[in-house]
Amino acid sequence: MKKYSNLAGVLLVIGMSAVSLWAQITGTVTGTATDQAGKPIVGATVELYNPRSGTKYTLKTNSKGQYYSVGISLGTYTVTLVQNGNPIDEHGNAVIEASGERTVDFDLAKDSAGTGEQRQKAESSLKNNEKLKTLNASLKQAKELEGAGNYDQAVTLLQQATQVDPSQDLVWGYLGDAQRGAGDHATDPAAKTKDYQDAVESYQKALAIKPTSGAYMAQLADAYAKSGQTDKAVQQYAAAAAADPPNAGAYYYNEGAVLTNTGKVDDAIAAFDKAIGIDPKRAGAYYWKGVDLIGKATTDKTGKMVVPPGTADAFNKYLELEPTGKYADAAKQMLSSIGASVETSYGKSKPSKK
Repeated sequence: MKKYSNLAGVLLVIGMSAVSLWAQITGTVTGTATDQAGKPIVGATVELYNPRSGTKYTLKTNSKGQYYSVGISLGTYTVTLVQNGNPIDEHGNAVIEASGERTVDFDLAKDSAGTGEQRQKAESSLKNNEKLKTLNASLKQAKELEGAGNYDQAVTLLQQATQVDPSQDLVWGYLGDAQRGAGDHATDPAAKTKDYQDAVESYQKALAIKPTSGAYMAQLADAYAKSGQTDKAVQQYAAAAAADPPNAGAYYYNEGAVLTNTGKVDDAIAAFDKAIGIDPKRAGAYYWKGVDLIGKATTDKTGKMVVPPGTADAFNKYLELEPTGKYADAAKQMLSSIGASVETSYGKSKPSKK
């Protein structure tokens, strides 16, 4: 029996990206600053810094050494007392919540902030905060460069950022994204290969710092796939699905895409089935499952095409979910090529019984 070749073209794999959603609720912070004699510290600066988001607030103490502010974004802050340009006391892990008022007092007599050790710690923390602020600015600029198509410039900028602080997983993740983007747009085969290999190394470094990140695993999988390392790509997509169950449907879909593009139709169908099992409304998984099933078609003695069971169902399910989707015309052509009808009731409400 003659095998039909896979009718699928090159599949553009869905890129995953982790998107942070910041709540628009704010909190309140207050406190009092006193010196070693218990007297108010007047006109000092109180700096609040959230190293995760890069958010920073600057407040002043009044004639009673007090400070107060509403409208502080929720999060965990380092709160530093600065006098005459020098940090003299600091409190870390100050959590600002939506309910209640967070009090952060500075009592130099109690905190012993005047000692050399404490002062050194505060100065070190302030420098670290400034370093994180610089890194956040670099990450933002890199994304702007990528948006403008300047991937090589973004790569150079992010390589410099890794020199500033190589312990930040986000910097390595961003670098991997830029290198992967550079590879996608490279016209020289050797340069393309190098960009993807560099991206693999960057994602591996991000995972060494944050080994449970499903997003990094998926990005690494894509870099592996684009560098021709299919088996490693499949392993990473499976690992991503296990580490990040809410997004497992997307990871298995991408795994199916990689396997489809490399002609491993049986494994691709299994991956698409996993994606469908997790997310039954993932329309693309039905379409590409149908394409892979047609790739397994044979002919009978009369020369008629014989497709595996479920082929027509897969295309019709796609049309049910996305009747005007980007694969709609192709799905109808596939159904016509195998002698199956398009279920025109898909996407329409059923008439009520009288």
